[in-house]
Parts: sequence; C-alpha cells; structure tokens
Amino acid sequence: MRKLFYLLLFTTYSITTSAQTPKTYTSSEILLQLKKLNVLGSVLYIAAHPDDENTRLLAYLANEKLYRTGYLSLTRGDGGQNLIGDEQGIDLGLIRTQELLSARRIDGAEQFFSRAYDFGYCKTPEEALQTWGHDKILSDVVWVIRKFRPDVIITRFPEDSRAGHGHHSASAILAREAFDAAADPTKFPEQLQQGVTVWQAKRILWNTYNFGDNNTQKDDQLKIDCGGYNPLLGKSYGEIAALSRSQHKSQGFGVPAQRGAVIEYFATVKGDKPTTDLMDGIDVNWSRVKNDVIANSINDIIQHYSAEHPEQSVSALVKLYQSIKTIDDVYWKTQKLKEIQNLIEECSGLFLEATTNTQYAVQGDSLKINFVINNRLGAKIKSADVSFKDAHHVFDSIQNDINATYSQTVFIQPNEKLTQPYWLEEPMDKESFNVSNQQLIGKAENDPISAEFVINIDGVDFTFEKPVRYKYTDPVKGEVYQPVNVVPFANIKYDKDVYLIKQGSVITSDIKINSRSDIKKEIAVTYTLPYKNGNREDVFDSKTIELKGKDAIDDIPFNIINKNTDTSVLLMDAFGQDISPGSTNKTSGYSRVINYDHIPLIVYEKPAIAKTIFINLKIIGNSIGYIAGAGDKVPQALEQMGYKVTIIKQTDLTLNNLKQFDAIVTGVRAYNINDWLNNVYDTLMQYVKDGGTLLVQYNTNNSIGPLKAKIGPYPFTVTGKRITDETAKVNFLSTNDPALNYPNKITGKDFDGWIQERSIYDVENIDSNYKRILGMSDPNESQQDGSLIVADYGKGKFVYTGLVFFRELPAGVPGAYRLFANLLANKNEVIKK
Repeated sequence: MRKLFYLLLFTTYSITTSAQTPKTYTSSEILLQLKKLNVLGSVLYIAAHPDDENTRLLAYLANEKLYRTGYLSLTRGDGGQNLIGDEQGIDLGLIRTQELLSARRIDGAEQFFSRAYDFGYCKTPEEALQTWGHDKILSDVVWVIRKFRPDVIITRFPEDSRAGHGHHSASAILAREAFDAAADPTKFPEQLQQGVTVWQAKRILWNTYNFGDNNTQKDDQLKIDCGGYNPLLGKSYGEIAALSRSQHKSQGFGVPAQRGAVIEYFATVKGDKPTTDLMDGIDVNWSRVKNDVIANSINDIIQHYSAEHPEQSVSALVKLYQSIKTIDDVYWKTQKLKEIQNLIEECSGLFLEATTNTQYAVQGDSLKINFVINNRLGAKIKSADVSFKDAHHVFDSIQNDINATYSQTVFIQPNEKLTQPYWLEEPMDKESFNVSNQQLIGKAENDPISAEFVINIDGVDFTFEKPVRYKYTDPVKGEVYQPVNVVPFANIKYDKDVYLIKQGSVITSDIKINSRSDIKKEIAVTYTLPYKNGNREDVFDSKTIELKGKDAIDDIPFNIINKNTDTSVLLMDAFGQDISPGSTNKTSGYSRVINYDHIPLIVYEKPAIAKTIFINLKIIGNSIGYIAGAGDKVPQALEQMGYKVTIIKQTDLTLNNLKQFDAIVTGVRAYNINDWLNNVYDTLMQYVKDGGTLLVQYNTNNSIGPLKAKIGPYPFTVTGKRITDETAKVNFLSTNDPALNYPNKITGKDFDGWIQERSIYDVENIDSNYKRILGMSDPNESQQDGSLIVADYGKGKFVYTGLVFFRELPAGVPGAYRLFANLLANKNEVIKK
C-alpha cells in the first residue's frame, strides 16, 4: 500500500496527548492550505543530524511563504547521547527519527534521510565521508533532490571547521556537490530509470548563524525576517519553532517560545545570488506551468470560502481537481492533486478510520479490523467502499453525520512480511545502511499497513489510504492510537544481551519464549551452548516445546561453563544459525519495543542473539550504590560482574546510609539532570574521606547540560574534548597506580574492541592532587590526559572518567569490565572471584 505521507505536509501544529492521534484541521488551517494551492515553489534544507535543522525557518517557509518545504537529515542521530532513557545506537536512531517526524507535524515541513549512520562525533569531514562512503551518500542526496525538485537548497553548516563536527561540514560538502550532480545526467544515471529526471536548483545558500562566539553572519548576506505572527495559526513562527524543536526530547532540547522579529542570514554557495528574497528569479505561481486560469479558480474558492461551512467549497474543489489533471507538468500536477484531495477530505469533515483492538498482526493468526466512515458535513457522496488485503466491502449508504461501520477479520499469512524499518532489513555496510530498493531511499519511515477507501464525491472517485491503527482508551491519556506491526508468532529471547562468564564459574540462564497468539503450536528451538563442559567447540542443543497461549512465557534453561583461562567472545543464537561476521543470515525472533509518550510505539525485529564473554576478572567489594543519570545500562553490567547494585535516590543520600556501600557510582550526566546533587556534595565527600570510593561518569558543561554542581574533592574543569578514534593508542601515564594494577593487571589488550569512541567530555585544569591515568589522542592531535583522573581523599578514593563505559559495558568489551572493576576497588576489601 502506498503511504498517505502528504498528510504530514500540511500539518502545522498540534498539541495532543498522543503523538499518534490523527490530525484534524480547523477552518483557519484549511484556509491556509487553500492559499498554499496558489504557490508552486519548494525549498530543501540539508544538515547532518536530527535537531540540526532551523525549525523557525522551516515553519516560516512552510506556513508564511507556503512553499513545499523539506528537511534532509543525513543521519538518524544513532550515535548521540540519550537524556530520556538508556537506548543507544540503532534504538536511539529510531527514537530520534520519530522525534523529527513529530517536529515536522508541528512546523509543516517534510522529512527525509540518507543511508548514513551516525557513528558518533568526528572531527573532520574527510573522516565522515570516508566512513560513510562518499559516493553512496552523495547519491542519496542527489536522489532526494531529483525527487523533491527544490528551487532553493539551504545548508545549515559551512564546509570547514566552523561547523564544529565532521558530520556537519560533510553535509554542506555533499549538498554543494549534489547541487551540480543532480542536474548532470552522467551522475548516477541509474536513478533516471527509477522515475526521476535531472534537476537543477536555482541556487544553494548557507543559512549562517551566530552561536555564542561563532558568528558567521555578515551585513552583505541576504537577510529575511522569519519571526512574524500567523493569525490563521494563532502563533508566531518562533512559537511554532519552539514546539517543534522541543520534540527532540532525547537530546534535552526543550526551548522557550520566541516572539518578535528575528533575522535569518543567507550566504550564496552556488547559483544566482539573491538580493531581496530566497526565490529571486523563480516563478512560484501558476504562470510557472502557463495556466493562470487555475489561479483564478483558486482565488474564487478562497474568496467564497466559509469558515463556518467549509463543505460549501467541496464542489468547487472537485472541479479544480479535474482541471489540474489536464496540466502537463507532472511534478506540480501530482503535488497539487494531493493537496486538493486532502482539502476535499477536510472541508467535507470526512472521517475515515481503520482500527484494531490489538497491538500486533501476528503471522499465522487472524486480525479483526473495524472500518468507519462519517460524512460529518454532508458532502455529496454517491458511493463508498473499503478494501484491505483480500477483504472488500461496499457501504450501503453514507448518511450525513452518521457512522457507517464494517468489521472484517483477515488472516495474516505465516510468511507475511514482518514490520521492520526498511533501513534495518539488510546488514549494514561499514557505517551506512544498505537499502536495495531505490524507491525507499530518502523516506523517513516505512509505509504503514493501510486500508483503502474509495469514495465518490460529486461524481469523482477519490482514493484515501488510511493506516490501520491500534486504538484503545487509557484512563489518563484518553483515546490513544498506536501503529499496528506484523510480528512473528513467537517472541524468542535470551534473558540477557550479554553473559559475563568469569574463570571457573557456571552461569545458569534461560531462553524465554512467549506466543502472541492463543493458537496452540509446537515449535523447536535450536540454540548454542558455548564451550559446554570446557569443550572449545560449540555444542548445539534443541528443545521442542508447546506454546502455552498468548502472553504466556515458556523457559528453556541452560548452563554456560567456563573452564579455560582465555578471554574470548562468542555469539549465541536461539536458532542455531551461522551468525559469524559476514554471514548473510537474518535471524528474527525478538521484537524490541521502545515506548515513549511523545512518539509512536516503536517495534522492530532483532536476532535472538546474546554475547558471551569469558573473562579473567577479579572484583573487590560487593555492594554498589548507583545514582542514576540520564540513562545507561551500567547497573546491569555491574550485577553481571558480581556486585549487588542498589539504585540510590535523593532521600537515600545520608552518610549513615552510604556507609553500607563499598563504592558509589553516578550515571552518565547525573550532575546535569539532578540539581539536588549539589546539595549532597559534603555528604559524598565525607563518604569518600571515611574510606568509600566515588566514581563519577561523564557530565557535560555546555548550553544543553550546564554543569552547576561541585563534583570532586579538588577542582577540575569539564570540557567538550573527546577522543573519537575508538582504536586510539592508549598510553599509561601512572603505570604503578592501582587503577591499572589492582585487582586486574591492565594492558593494552584491554583497550581492544572498543566501539564508537574512547572518551567524551574530558577534563582539564586538573588540580595537582589528581593522578592522570591515561593519555591518548586522535590522529594529528596532541595527547590528552583528562579521560581518567583519580585522587586519594582521606581514607577513600575519588574517580572521574570520560571513558565511555556506558557504551563499552553493554557492548561486552572485556577490558572495559576489568578496568571498571579496578576503579571501584578498595584495597581494604577481600578479592572476590
């Protein structure tokens, strides 16, 4: 089914309890979209990440100038930090994708992506382009330009170091190169067989900025006031922009609304330099397609439009629809027909819905769908029918403001395609996604499972595609809509993502299986027992079980025994398939669910795989108190190491209570998000002085997360410095320090296999009482020594580290576990195996 994605195009702003509630339009919003029919201009904004876009400019272009406006984000933000949970990597990219779509539903622009994966902070565009694959991502930008056909392209960043991030400057370079390549038939000619033609934008501009000390604005640049007020929307563009930008909740980007004039500046990169307007020299009305008659018809509809009776405009809109079908310009004909059909639906008050009372469409089971049509304002409907898969129903009659309903149970085939984000269907290539279907590239998300309503209005058939949604009533939120996903019959998952097996130990664990259907069925599960009984060959086992029914959980217990002394890593697979590096097997068995109120429920399929680490690890102490920060999975890793972990809340932070813990650990950004930590500084320092260990993981010190609290017993300054090369050579600066020797001897091998980066937000201006433990550097840079500092204080120890343990521990990096154990160690405790 094709996705009715253009509904997003016309959404201006909406304040609802659920990001999934279908958009409804006020009469003033309908009038704004009627005015938009007379505008034939388009602008594409290009940057690197979710939240890089200028939401005020997008809101202005989409709702004041009424241009077709889009934002192309090269990445989905997978490599960033997360302030609302512990999701990282792919999971975080899925969250930030939906946050961008929520933002676009507010500011009225459309959303696009390339196949580039956000692999974290990088310092040069050369690194970004080499890592992504320059030509691959350039082809994506060219494809989006050829499909979107922007008159003007705007970049957020310059091509040099002023951009502040290698991804940022790379996005500007690719935009400039694509400006020319999109118009060149010799560049990516295979795209021209996929329904697009070459396209030459009029100009490419850089939207300059003044961020703190980085002022790139100049008096000779084009200036536009984008801070106006839109009475039809009841908001200024600064207010709309604040609502839009505040959707980036995982990044902590809630911002205040702005009112009043705001000047945006634009420097010309290529093409004709504008003097008074972005669209200088570009025809943005119907004379562009040599048909001023259409403009007259639209003006007549606007003149006679009634805010109290928008349905009176339906007949004229149907006639306009028929007229536009005759124009030759395929691009603008297609766009305007979509806009008019949307207006016909809204002016008539037409309500179309396809819903279920279950969250999932299960392979091999049935799904009941409820269809509703309501002609709320009495449009001249002659017939109506609905189709979904093989089901088809013709409604007897559609009466004014009376619900016409129909229910149909459909069978979901056992081989029905699972609902999987299209960019995750194929294995990644280095640091970019692989998408074989050219038509999917650039799309923000999958087309939803949809029903097709065909309604004859004023003698013309219109086809409306509506996503099938799970609808329920929450006692607090009220009516809630969520996506419906096709999922496997059974969900299969190891009870942990990582198994840490210490020398000589035995781990008892299990595979958890639950059915999503009440249908009784037997299934066979084959799984790997790594190094069973000390044997270095993988041993496969198999169990046949009868699923007990919907939501019941079945367990397959197993043991993992480690009798060797080598540190090694093995992946387990609950289907016994080859999952070695380079394998093309795609083992789906585990539905990952991500649930936040501000975005739709996210469900995607993951392989039923766990990582097993056999490790020579000693720990000191037993009891750890953990002060949660922005969200990480370090507490689970500590439990795997053998510690008893207690989450400490503000009310628990008394000296008497803290004495029970061998060490206190603060989660990532804990001092940024917990203002109350500033009030317990003396308590924590006394805990250390009395013999405890306090380990503080990274915090930020910038506009996103200003650092207000005192942290250590002696001063230091948190910076934005980081080591982005995860393979950077690590030099030991304090070779005799217990951090590198007790109870585990740390060597260079312990820094093998690290992912994404070494450290972030390192410290400087370090007091002499601290010992600098590690030195490292990125290519062509001088060594930094602020990633790990340790100070003795009284009888105890204070540790501050920017090392990215929050990434390495969940990823199962053995050396990260060994080093973390040393940082927690207290020599007065007994070594525990």
